[in-house]
Amino acid sequence: MYEETFRELGLSSNEAKIYESMLGLGEVNVDLISVKSKVHRRNAYDSIAKLIEKGLVSEVFVENRKYYRAINPSRLSDILYEKQKKIETIIPELEKKFIKGATQEKAYIYKGIQGFKNYLKDIIETGEDGYFIAAKGGWFDERLKYLIPKFLKESEKKGLKHYHLFDFEMRQKMPEIFGQKNFIYKILPKEYSTTSAVDVFGDHVVTFTGLNIGKLDGDLTQFVVISRGLADSYKTWFKLVWDILPGGKFPKS
Repeated sequence: MYEETFRELGLSSNEAKIYESMLGLGEVNVDLISVKSKVHRRNAYDSIAKLIEKGLVSEVFVENRKYYRAINPSRLSDILYEKQKKIETIIPELEKKFIKGATQEKAYIYKGIQGFKNYLKDIIETGEDGYFIAAKGGWFDERLKYLIPKFLKESEKKGLKHYHLFDFEMRQKMPEIFGQKNFIYKILPKEYSTTSAVDVFGDHVVTFTGLNIGKLDGDLTQFVVISRGLADSYKTWFKLVWDILPGGKFPKS
């Protein structure tokens, strides 16, 4: 049930299966662990040894026989914290090696939910206001519910404004997001709704396919172009559409 989450924390498939199966067993031997986890006994020994190294399983000796017990799942939070601290330790050195040369025009593709997370990080790192054409509330996909609050907090901290031209359906299907801080928006006419979008921030132009209201398709594709000239042109076109729609002119910078 939680195998994928455990694997994201660094456990192998067998380790994840064994640890989850042990949580409700108490002190057990390898034979029962193998049966409950459906991991072959021979492979179970190796996985249990690694779980012991990670502090997720302990050995127990009863009448000269070896048993195993799962450690409290709160240990998983410790593992995540330890990983984060290790990363924070090496980031300064990695940043020294990172070449921050003159920005060149380039293009690449982001795929799926992980690619979308990279795109959110790009918005924060550019540190400039965003212009979102045919916006559909993809930020509020259920799979991003733990990431978006942090993203919005970082965005607010940097004073970033997000100018949205929302699809018409957003008003009825996701009215709750219109109260977000630093969200400045207008609504596009109903006949101009699409399954795509274009986002512009800094020198980035990101074109999407695979969008629905409040949800990202599994095969979501983002075409990312880095070009200051192109981005500035898109911002100009954005402001033209904004000014044509009811509700006043685009605010002067």
